[in-house]
Amino acid sequence: MTHKRRVIEVIPYNPEWKAEFEKIQEMIFSYIGDLILTIEHVGSTSVEGLSAKPIIDLDVVIESLDVLPSIIERLEQEGYEYEGNLGTEGREAFRRRYNDGCMKYHLYVCPKDGKGFLEHIAFRDYLRANESARKDYELLKIKLAETYRYDIDNYSLMKTEFVADVLNKTIYKVKDK
Repeated sequence: MTHKRRVIEVIPYNPEWKAEFEKIQEMIFSYIGDLILTIEHVGSTSVEGLSAKPIIDLDVVIESLDVLPSIIERLEQEGYEYEGNLGTEGREAFRRRYNDGCMKYHLYVCPKDGKGFLEHIAFRDYLRANESARKDYELLKIKLAETYRYDIDNYSLMKTEFVADVLNKTIYKVKDK
């Protein structure tokens, strides 16, 4: 019996990703809009011109975790499975249990002052504003996708140093050595 493994694919930027985000955003707002502050498009698909895995990352921003139980209940009614924080403090993950007609996406619920959300925004905004960093990150992602074609854990792990460097330049304000 053969084991099906997911292939890591980094493809050139697609302007349709913005429209897909807006479609998913509208759907999520219809479920929980009264409980949230906003929904942010984060991750590589949110950075114009950046090659990425074709998966939309969304951060649903909440005032505090006090509303999380209501969000879990409503999203479960709409076909989502609550997955907990998956090891990242301040970022609660949800997975769609069935195909909803949207491209693949990762849905996270984050408090507005949570580490996961603040880091996503800082990293996204830095890449949007810095063409050189955007190109360096793109080349790294392409190389890693080739090297770790069937190994998402190492693909992600090998991006850690680059991401940490950007976060140290932005929200953590660590000076270059």
